[in-house]
Amino acid sequence: MIDETRVGAGAFSADGAPADVALPLGVAAEVALDEVRQLRAGDRPTHGGQLFAYVYDPAVPGLDELTAAAHRESAHVNGLDPTAFPSLLAMENALVGAAGRVLGAGPGTTAPDAVGSVTSGGTESLILAVKTARDAHPEIAEPRIVVPSSAHAAFAKAAHYLRVAMDVVPVSPDTLRPDPAAMAAAIRPETVLVACSAPSYAHGVVDPVAEIAAVAADAGVRCHVDACFGGWTLPYLRRLGEPVPAFDFAVPGVTSISVDLHKYAYAPKGVSVLLHRDAALRAPQYFAYADWPGYTMINPVIASTRSGGPIAAAYATVRHLGDDGYLRLATVTRDAVAGLADAVRAVDGLRLMAEPESTVVCFTATEGGPDLFVLVDELTARGWHTQPQLSYAGLPASVHLTVTASVAPRVAEFGPDLVEAVAAARTAGPVALPPELMALATSLTPDALTPELVAGLAAGLGLGGGGASTPDRLAVVNTLLDAAPPALRERLLVEFVGLLQRPTW
Repeated sequence: MIDETRVGAGAFSADGAPADVALPLGVAAEVALDEVRQLRAGDRPTHGGQLFAYVYDPAVPGLDELTAAAHRESAHVNGLDPTAFPSLLAMENALVGAAGRVLGAGPGTTAPDAVGSVTSGGTESLILAVKTARDAHPEIAEPRIVVPSSAHAAFAKAAHYLRVAMDVVPVSPDTLRPDPAAMAAAIRPETVLVACSAPSYAHGVVDPVAEIAAVAADAGVRCHVDACFGGWTLPYLRRLGEPVPAFDFAVPGVTSISVDLHKYAYAPKGVSVLLHRDAALRAPQYFAYADWPGYTMINPVIASTRSGGPIAAAYATVRHLGDDGYLRLATVTRDAVAGLADAVRAVDGLRLMAEPESTVVCFTATEGGPDLFVLVDELTARGWHTQPQLSYAGLPASVHLTVTASVAPRVAEFGPDLVEAVAAARTAGPVALPPELMALATSLTPDALTPELVAGLAAGLGLGGGGASTPDRLAVVNTLLDAAPPALRERLLVEFVGLLQRPTW
């Protein structure tokens, strides 16, 4: 338990401090570090192979120590000016080159002139991909992008931030992929970018990239492949004999690709790479400004000041693991995926959403099966932290497992725990929301939500009690969100998270 007299509200209380100071007096370095450790004790485990989302653990001995040391060496280096810190420029260029080689670019390929930039993560890479496509066509007053409904939510964020309209093409409930003909039909004269996923985050399937890139090329439109999630691993799975479809720069018509190094390249957060087939395609990505009395600003990415720490840590990771290391990790991960999928197949009442083809196992309940949200809570109680996904446009609610190499030693434990959790979920039965709450969820409009109503809902659901704590069991919350339409889900989550994010005075 965290000692609240030293951490959290107590740590930043001004009690006892002179009246003319804004902050409490300083503490010894070890005291501050101990507070961080106590706070971290309440987090989900980042190692151990039982967290199926958010973190990517290769279980490589010594890698944490290596990346921490590399981060420390460059933490105070500023990526704002590559001429002042050539070490960072050299590491960025090396990371871009490594990502390009993994994804079919470089000498001797069909994309010999590919270039790229290092970003802070997949969301920034996707925002920049949309920004670059938009700015390449200043003559289009109301630009649009075409994405499948399974595309990452960061595309919607990019569209919102950049004031670009987004045309969403539904995916098949059977294949979980978009129809290339439907993608083609959605392209308009104002379309500046067509996007697809390799693989999609939610279900781990690879979109028909070759067909989508072809229709985009026929229309004279850029095609971006979002390979942020598992794109680093797909080429290695192909080398292991898995039937991975073409998705990278070997596909004509693919103009840009994004891949996160802090996912399956196993670098610490947050490092991603955005690649373009050539420098001319990348040119609109830059922002330059000289019309002020300060230094001329030139940025390839959204941030100006950037710490060199994450880039150095990623560089050390890629150099240390190397091609042989990534092939070994892909082998281990592939086997773990197969074992987890077998465990799901063996349980009556569950079914896979799709046969695994990357690093994801995604499953749902069959008719008469357990309540998935109760099942997630039961798995959590047994130490397995999974990711529930709400129902959407005819697709059922599901449970997402992001599988990393660290999961492999725990696969044998998962099957029995899954059987036990399903039995417990069946015994508990489905969540039954009070009729009045269900009526609110299905009929309330986002604009009708008042702070008082949201606070009452949060209190009834065990949220918003202050601090950074959340309930151990979230089936009721997920059931409420699942009953609400997407726009109301968004508003509810904004309000709920806002209740959690309160300053410590």
